[in-house]
Amino acid sequence: MTFFTAKDDDHSPEQGLKSIRWPLRLTWAGIWAEVLVQAFWPLIALVLAVLAVLMLGLHDSVPMSVVTGAVVAVTLAAVGALVYALRHLRIPRRIEALTRLDASLPGRPIQALMDVQAIGTGDDASAAVWQAHQRRMAARAAAAQAVPADLRMARRDPFALRYVALLAFVTALVFGSVLRIGSVAGLTAGGGALASGPVWEGWAEPPRYTGKPTLYLSDLAEGPLNLPAGTLITLRMYGEVGALSVSETVSGQSQPEGDTPAIVRDFKVSQSGQIAIDGPNGRTWDVTMVPDAKPQVEIAGPPEVTALGEMQLPFVARDDYGVEAGEARIDLDLAAVDRRYGLAIDPDPRAEMIVPLSLPIAGDRRDFEENLIDDFSKHPWANLPVTVTLSVLDASEQQATTPPTQMTLPGRRFFDPLAAAVIEQRRDLLWAKGNADTLAQVLRAVSYRPEDVFRSDTAALRLRRLIERIEIRARYGLSDEVQTEIADDLWDLAIELEEGVLADALDRMRRAQERLQEAMKNGASDAEIAELMEELRRATDDYMRQLQRQQAQEGENGDQQQGQQGETMQMTQDDLQRMMDRIQELMEQGRMAEAEQALRELQEMMENMRVTQGQPGEGGQSEGEQAMEGLADSLREQQELSDQAFRDLQDRFNPNADDGQQQGQDQGQQPGPQQEGNQPGQPGQQPGQNNGQGEPGQGQGSIADRQQALRDELRRQEGRLPGGGTPEGDAARDALDRAGRAMDGAEEALRRDDLAEAIDNQSQAMEALREGMRALGEAMEQDQQASEPGQGTAQGNRRAENTDPLGREQGANGAQGSEGDLALDNDAYGRARELLDEIRRRSGEATRPEVERDYLRRLLDRF
Repeated sequence: MTFFTAKDDDHSPEQGLKSIRWPLRLTWAGIWAEVLVQAFWPLIALVLAVLAVLMLGLHDSVPMSVVTGAVVAVTLAAVGALVYALRHLRIPRRIEALTRLDASLPGRPIQALMDVQAIGTGDDASAAVWQAHQRRMAARAAAAQAVPADLRMARRDPFALRYVALLAFVTALVFGSVLRIGSVAGLTAGGGALASGPVWEGWAEPPRYTGKPTLYLSDLAEGPLNLPAGTLITLRMYGEVGALSVSETVSGQSQPEGDTPAIVRDFKVSQSGQIAIDGPNGRTWDVTMVPDAKPQVEIAGPPEVTALGEMQLPFVARDDYGVEAGEARIDLDLAAVDRRYGLAIDPDPRAEMIVPLSLPIAGDRRDFEENLIDDFSKHPWANLPVTVTLSVLDASEQQATTPPTQMTLPGRRFFDPLAAAVIEQRRDLLWAKGNADTLAQVLRAVSYRPEDVFRSDTAALRLRRLIERIEIRARYGLSDEVQTEIADDLWDLAIELEEGVLADALDRMRRAQERLQEAMKNGASDAEIAELMEELRRATDDYMRQLQRQQAQEGENGDQQQGQQGETMQMTQDDLQRMMDRIQELMEQGRMAEAEQALRELQEMMENMRVTQGQPGEGGQSEGEQAMEGLADSLREQQELSDQAFRDLQDRFNPNADDGQQQGQDQGQQPGPQQEGNQPGQPGQQPGQNNGQGEPGQGQGSIADRQQALRDELRRQEGRLPGGGTPEGDAARDALDRAGRAMDGAEEALRRDDLAEAIDNQSQAMEALREGMRALGEAMEQDQQASEPGQGTAQGNRRAENTDPLGREQGANGAQGSEGDLALDNDAYGRARELLDEIRRRSGEATRPEVERDYLRRLLDRF
């Protein structure tokens, strides 16, 4: 009976059944795979486990009785696995594959193609409908794809034994050897062959510093063999004594004649030669010793010096297996010294300086480039000719040394004439104790009229006391300790004269301009000019902030006075930036006269500048400004607590690190806002607290009390925070809540004396405070925009008038918000690099305690 019309149709039932031929075969093969895996998985796992044991050679390291028992157990397990396979093995039929393939298709089209029309065969319309149905099912069948096999065995193997066997087999492939399977042949004679031998084993273990793997000689065929120098060869002979013998010429030692053959031979490769094992299964290798090359080191370029005297000397080191250590030896080049003035007499004996080289903490030490970073400004040889010699050492204690390089030991340059004179006399004092009398006379002559050279009576009095001390010590003898103390006092005095202890921002800005002018006159380097220019930028920014604070303190009276004075000078940030960039460009081009004129114009402009204020009649600060000011004070207080905790942690690692600098800090430290007095409503240090200093345990408790007070203040500020109901206000409250929780954690850590955890929590608190201030600033800005009338009205111009000379919006007390342009630190990456260099330098100082150096290394690994 014919059910289809004879015509060409790609979707006819015949074509549909032909199209499923290969998907059907692949589905059938998948069913076969399922059946075989389900039936034979125990046997496959057993075979993999046995192969892993044999390839790892575990049967060679256990007694024969254990091997025999294992063979019996494996045989019984294999029989059980075969029985299990026969019970679960079945032959899949083709109809199963057809049913599975049909079930994967929508509407079961394969079954429809195999059906026949039962009724309506004589009706042409019914036959046409049936043919259309058949063609539609044929089109669906043509899209059939093979059904993947289901090889999941979790239900049959709940303990995953198959994966254990597979893991053992992979481990054996990596660490074992296929050749060890052949040693099973020794078990066929009842174990006697293995016990009596003769068999042998051997290992070649290169030195650990080479990083080379240990070689199993039993797996190596005869022929050439390359081994590093110092490789330890270990050979073990089993069986009858004398059946196997070893001869070698790689150790350079000869075995005495007449000795009993050794069962174990150990020797190191010190030259090229031959290793031979004579006897059954003996082998011979022609060994070529790979010598350990000497390390190499060279200076990669001239030293780079910062304005403060820190030196960076680049060097390149390499070794075939890695450099282990290095050092730089710096010695005075007496023949190149200009022997005049205080250097005319012979110098006191002084040992050469030995500075450890910075090596990569993590990474490859076979070929690297690093910098020797150190500050020699306080050393007696600073700014004098020296010879520098670099040396490196590899793991085999081979050393490489560079030829002595002549250079001037970099040191800090002093641009103040009086400070430079003090530093020169300090150098003469450290050069030789015999210069003490002359030194005192020169200093007396320099300071004869103190009102002409000193900016403060305190500095003049300090120098006078130093001169008297030098004269007394020179008369009765100058010891090494006193010489060092006086040199440190002279250094501190020179730093004070150079940098000053000025509290006024305008004076600091003038001082920065004077130092820059002195640097231009003395022919400073580009690095020094850049450093001093950056100092001028910072001083100018401090001056602008001081003007803002002064405006906030003046209030309405200041507004009225300023209104009477008429128009005030306005500058944008871009204008100030262009002026300073122009000054720096002129200095770099050598046009010093024009640069000095531009500096004078900038100074005059900054001194005549006045900060505009708000409209008259605006009394006091808004609620949001008060909240912003309180959060800024809390952030500043939290930063001080974090700094104090870090200093305490540093003192714990190295208690005596800052003793030599304490005097200079006491004399040169400027009182900050928190030292001058606590602001109303701001938690601060109460009388009687020691600010974290004092006896152990007391300092931590003081910081913890201040941390608790700061947390209470933040809770009070959080209750008075404006902007409720807005997304920005809610974000600010969430940030302050996180800050409070972090402060609670910091307080608990401080009371437990866990400074590291306290510092982490304090950092989280500061970050949350910054986020809260940012969200509060956005809320205040939206409120201001919503209440701001159209442009051109008197009230609409208030925002434009309430700006500082750089065009920035003024915040509470004249403080700039965190979103201001000038608040962005464009040199963050540079400062981060400097911080990493300093940590790397300190981690290489051998004089520091090991616990501190370990802490610094962990910091480098983390960042």
